[in-house]
Amino acid sequence: MWTFIVCFLICALQVSAATTTQESDPKFWIENGKLMLEKKSKQPLRTNQAKNVIMFLGDGMSLTTLTAARIYKGQLQNTSGESDHLSFEQFPFTGISKTYCVDSQVADSACSATAYLCGVKANIGTIGVTSKVPLGDCPLSVPDEHHVTSIMQWAQWAGKATGIVTTTRVTHASPAGTYSQIAHRDWESDEDMIVQSNGKTNLTQCEDIAKQLVTREPGRNFKVIMGGGRNNFMKKGDNSTGKRHDEDLIQNWKKDKKTRFSDKIAKYVTTRQELLETDMSQTDFVLGLFHPEHMDYRLKSDFETQPTLQEMTRNAIQLLQKEPNGFVLFVEGGLIDKAHHNTWARIALDETLEFSNAVADAVAMTSEDDTLIVVTSDHAHTMSMAGYPKRNENILGVSGTMAMDNMTYTTLSYANGPKKSYTGDDVSCHRVNVTNEDVAKKVDFSYPSLVDLDSETHGGDDVMVFARGPMSHLFTGNYEQNLIPLGMAMAAGISTNPSSTDSSSGAIAPCNSAGQTILAVLFLTFVGIIQSSL
Repeated sequence: MWTFIVCFLICALQVSAATTTQESDPKFWIENGKLMLEKKSKQPLRTNQAKNVIMFLGDGMSLTTLTAARIYKGQLQNTSGESDHLSFEQFPFTGISKTYCVDSQVADSACSATAYLCGVKANIGTIGVTSKVPLGDCPLSVPDEHHVTSIMQWAQWAGKATGIVTTTRVTHASPAGTYSQIAHRDWESDEDMIVQSNGKTNLTQCEDIAKQLVTREPGRNFKVIMGGGRNNFMKKGDNSTGKRHDEDLIQNWKKDKKTRFSDKIAKYVTTRQELLETDMSQTDFVLGLFHPEHMDYRLKSDFETQPTLQEMTRNAIQLLQKEPNGFVLFVEGGLIDKAHHNTWARIALDETLEFSNAVADAVAMTSEDDTLIVVTSDHAHTMSMAGYPKRNENILGVSGTMAMDNMTYTTLSYANGPKKSYTGDDVSCHRVNVTNEDVAKKVDFSYPSLVDLDSETHGGDDVMVFARGPMSHLFTGNYEQNLIPLGMAMAAGISTNPSSTDSSSGAIAPCNSAGQTILAVLFLTFVGIIQSSL
């Protein structure tokens, strides 16, 4: 332990000395500022139509998470993390998204998914339905007029291939937003519907999320499905961890592909080895369920059996990039959120770095000329970065100063979270003492929080949006979260209506460069009108 601490301090001092020498010269700041402005002034506006769209969603990836993660990244490399960048932070266009739901100031991953995937804001806990559907009301979620469709459905209407990748269960709220219409995000299997309903609503008219993925459009047409949640697809049995009462949906998926696409190759994989051994250039459909529940955190996972988000993303693109009409891919780093709920700051930052690596691979594998990549988050968390730690101080450590109670405190902390105690502390203490804790080294150290809850909550902050590729300038400014899928659809020239891709339908239609420039101006003007009216 002491060797680790000494090495870290020596490296920090070396970085600090080099940084201080360079940054003490005012020319350093002036010249770097001029270079950045020159680069921005020459940034071209790509107004052509996007063939492909990749949306990356960092679940719970707040602005503070981004700041802390980039510092963490730099410190792992013995560089000045404060001036480092995550891969997508160097995208040419950035914006800010408002995340509230129709009935809640602070969003959850269900209503936010309906916004950034379907273009419609809805009630908390509901997916793919309008705000006329209260949480848990199955009958009201049935009428078609209460349903909304996602950009995946729009893409399929336009003849594009589609797919999803996540580190959570593939039936969890965020990925479910690409294909499901349901009154309660927790109805992931038929077992869940029985347990969650508690006899309060008639469920006979509704199907669980897993079944919708396999049997309904657009989910049944996805060419890529990768993530966790295998239990939601398997039947109960003596030798099964499955939860289902009705049928084995994995066998249903295999049969469906054989029946509808007999000349195509469909693969079901459950391990990293099986995934890496699959030739994606010769595969048309892949269902990868790598864990019974959510996938394991990268820092706690078995690298021999579980693929990383980076590996899943790379394989998904390899399969989809051979599609002549292009593709739309949704990729979620879902465990950032899960770590925050436990106030496991180090794991949250590590998951953010893995997410950044996946984005970097997507950038390397695609062309900025024909692929729009949008990176954003669904909501924030309550983690803050506070105190006055010295430059290059370990972001996972203590601030270096003492509080009025003669105890130190961590740079990262939470407004609320699970109740906890540390070495020698009574759990009932007003504030926990972290002085003698090995804060920086313990993987799942629970960072301090003010308000005791069963689980840390989301934050209501606006979240960042980063974009590169065709029409990426649409994503600048401050706007409602539901504009994101509409902007992606505009960039790709795909309609939000099933029967038309021309402008006469009133849908977002393909057009030439000049036409898209006009549409871009109208789009941004529309954003300004909304903002000024609020």
